[in-house]
Amino acid sequence: MHHPMRMQHTGMHHAVSHTAKLTVSDDASGRAWVIRVGPVNLPAHADHMSVAQPQDFYIPVEKNAWLTAFHPRLVDAAGNPVPSKLLHHAAFWNTTRPDFLCPNKEEHIFGAGGEMNDWPGVPGFGYRVRSGDRIRVSTMFANPTDAGYPSVYLEIREEYELAGPGADVLKSVYPVWFDVMGCQNSGYDLAPGHNVTSHTFTFGYDGILLGAGGHLHDYGRLLVLDDPVSKQPVAELRSSLDSASRILAMPIERFDGRGFALRKGEPIRVTATYDNPSARRLPEGAMGIVVGWFLPADGAKFVAMARTPRK
Repeated sequence: MHHPMRMQHTGMHHAVSHTAKLTVSDDASGRAWVIRVGPVNLPAHADHMSVAQPQDFYIPVEKNAWLTAFHPRLVDAAGNPVPSKLLHHAAFWNTTRPDFLCPNKEEHIFGAGGEMNDWPGVPGFGYRVRSGDRIRVSTMFANPTDAGYPSVYLEIREEYELAGPGADVLKSVYPVWFDVMGCQNSGYDLAPGHNVTSHTFTFGYDGILLGAGGHLHDYGRLLVLDDPVSKQPVAELRSSLDSASRILAMPIERFDGRGFALRKGEPIRVTATYDNPSARRLPEGAMGIVVGWFLPADGAKFVAMARTPRK
């Protein structure tokens, strides 16, 4: 019997699943990719540290397109839905571009967790990918339930609009991730009781924020994005939790057609609030991220951004 390899994920070591694979296919509409990671074996009451997690996978982009919407779900081997709380988190990163808030990181295109947010399209806008880009897919699973799930898959339907002669031209927007850990790894320990964690960014560009969603883990109550000087709120995202304070859903706040103006040189603060009912510290038990699409006033600066992808 083979012993599982070990991998390092956000600073902690995990076993690697030997069964999980990545598949990418076009759906019947011809306007979306279906991306699947799995299967992953999730015994009952298995936390994210004890599960053999998928390795990071890479998707080579072969078309010039705008990504316009992301529809995630968890399914079993037969394609039947399984509880979304089995996903600890998932992230898509463009390895050929830097994150404009945190240039030490790759550009973070999409993320999901137990709240399993659906990201619908915003008409006229999209995230531009080019042939030759390389997308890194990072996933982590857990099972807080009483039932075992031996074959779980993450499935994401990713809508796109092709770019090229005769195609509609969309306005290019860029993902912005306001993380309470700043530009460090997103996971942090959750102390017993009440936890409030904040980080203030100095925004580097003029533009508008086209709505905001958020990512919390179990016991997470509230995410707030605000101006720490004027105290003007940008978004207040209150979680939906079950009776055991497990994450069920996070709202998406849509601004009006003008969006919310962000200015170069101005501070913007993100704050996550958790209430940990246990008497023990939960290692890497929390994340706090507000995310949205950013439309820069000067798109040429963003087009020029590039980084050398990891091999």
